[in-house]
Amino acid sequence: MSNLEELFLNISIGLSTPDKSFIDGNDLKRDIINHMPKLNKFVFSIHSNLDVDDLTHLPSNEDIQRTFKGLEDYQIISYIHYLPDDQIGQCHIYSQPYTMNYLYRLTNSFPGGLFKFVHKVSLYDEYPFEHEFFIRIAQSFPLLGTLSIDNQSPQNHKQCQHLNKDHRNLPVIKYSHLTLLCLDMAHDDYIEQFLIDTKACLSNYISLSVYYPSLQKVTNNFTRDKTRINCAKVNYIYDIDKLNLPQHFHTYFPYVEKF
Repeated sequence: MSNLEELFLNISIGLSTPDKSFIDGNDLKRDIINHMPKLNKFVFSIHSNLDVDDLTHLPSNEDIQRTFKGLEDYQIISYIHYLPDDQIGQCHIYSQPYTMNYLYRLTNSFPGGLFKFVHKVSLYDEYPFEHEFFIRIAQSFPLLGTLSIDNQSPQNHKQCQHLNKDHRNLPVIKYSHLTLLCLDMAHDDYIEQFLIDTKACLSNYISLSVYYPSLQKVTNNFTRDKTRINCAKVNYIYDIDKLNLPQHFHTYFPYVEKF
């Protein structure tokens, strides 16, 4: 390992011992960098998840940033997010430029940036994802091909989502390269977020993983005009062959194969 010149690391670590904090720059130096004197390329994404019942004793993002002193050769981004229902604190540290093709379990605290190589992303949170968050995701991942969402919290600003805080129109979000959309762990609001044509513009040939009763509800039993355009771009729905579909389903999803 001491002769290693390049290292690509993507890990998620659960920490439950009371004397342990998040993985930070001190851990990187002590456990990795100091043991690899020939290392000249280190690309990483590290999630550390800490069981917490008292948020007051947890480090801040500024505390984490201070541990990167001595690592000026690396551009390291960090953010901290707390999930009170799960009683979990999460710290995500990653290098820039980021050349791996996936990033997982991003939350509302994700600061954005430009990730030209990433095409697989998963989102998870207990707090709602609003329209402006999805704008940030689309801008950060211009080649986004696979997106999965795990969030059961309804959106707070759904009724005024077409306007931002300055009362300007929010743009329709274009997903030019998206081919796989996984919404089976998402609240119905996020199905609307991607199927209503004033919120999202999908690419053609989308594979969709979704809870069928939710899809039926969001599309008003496959009659809703606002979701018709994006539904016509779907060519595969997982496990749809196991269901008893209404006759007009294939008019609403004309490119989904009939079984």
